[in-house]
Amino acid sequence: MQIGMIGLGRMGANIARRLMRHGHEVVAYDQNAMAVAALGADGSKTATSVETLVKALQPPRAVWVMLPAGDATETAIEQLSGMLAGGDTIIDGGNSFWKDDLRRAGTLKARGLHYVDVGTSGGVLGRESGYCLMIGGERQAVERLAPIFNTLSPGGDGKAEPATQGWLHVGGNSAGHFVKMVHNGIEYGLMQAYAEGFQLLAEADAANVPERERLTLNTAAIAEVWRHGSIVSSRLLDVIAAALDNDKSLKDFTGVVEDTGEGRWTVQTAIERAIPAMALTTALNARFRSRRAPNYADKLISAMRRGFGGHVEPKAKT
Repeated sequence: MQIGMIGLGRMGANIARRLMRHGHEVVAYDQNAMAVAALGADGSKTATSVETLVKALQPPRAVWVMLPAGDATETAIEQLSGMLAGGDTIIDGGNSFWKDDLRRAGTLKARGLHYVDVGTSGGVLGRESGYCLMIGGERQAVERLAPIFNTLSPGGDGKAEPATQGWLHVGGNSAGHFVKMVHNGIEYGLMQAYAEGFQLLAEADAANVPERERLTLNTAAIAEVWRHGSIVSSRLLDVIAAALDNDKSLKDFTGVVEDTGEGRWTVQTAIERAIPAMALTTALNARFRSRRAPNYADKLISAMRRGFGGHVEPKAKT
């Protein structure tokens, strides 16, 4: 299947490469000409602008936008809406706010265009392992794109039910990003729980612990044993084990932890609907606190974020 890809950062380029590896034709564009050239060297068709990308696609066109939420995504979608024709589809695979999807879908539908919002999980590991995709939009548009979703998902063969492969049409427009928002809110809570637990292990022999109660524990080995048979095993724990195996002291990290929006949106939505979300709210507040007084747990969260998402620590801020 042919698809346009706008945005060749960590996620966009890896998505494109996974698609090409399985026989799909990708037409790629990014403001960074070096990123376009690199993907072209790997087999994609390349475009020098959004306009040339659209012209290189055969109707009915599908264009995947993989850009930061906010102005960059808004600008790209607005450009595309003026160039595409009725029956074409715009896919937003980034982490947009779900209420923005409702507005965009309405505007694009009036122009005869389909809009599909895709919550994409898998980070930098997704290129090899596949991506979990939470998809919102009109059923007809989603079904047409099924070959793309089959390829990107961990299941990958299209023979099983979509949810068991790793992708799912979760509902109408905005549902994909709503589900991904909650997914990322949960992620905040899980990361915080792991980080606090490992801080307890790491500081079991701290100077303020009575000498007879001190325990010298190998946190890397503990993370590894938990990966095998434990109820708390997970891909996050896999990332933790790799980070601690590399350096149990986590000296490469300051512990200043960014939040990229989804955690705040999850908490805000819970507040708007009077749904208690204590663990998720606390995890978000812990990230705010990390920018004032980071600790070992915060360093481990930074290590997790680098491990699965390639995120670089921001400078300390309030």
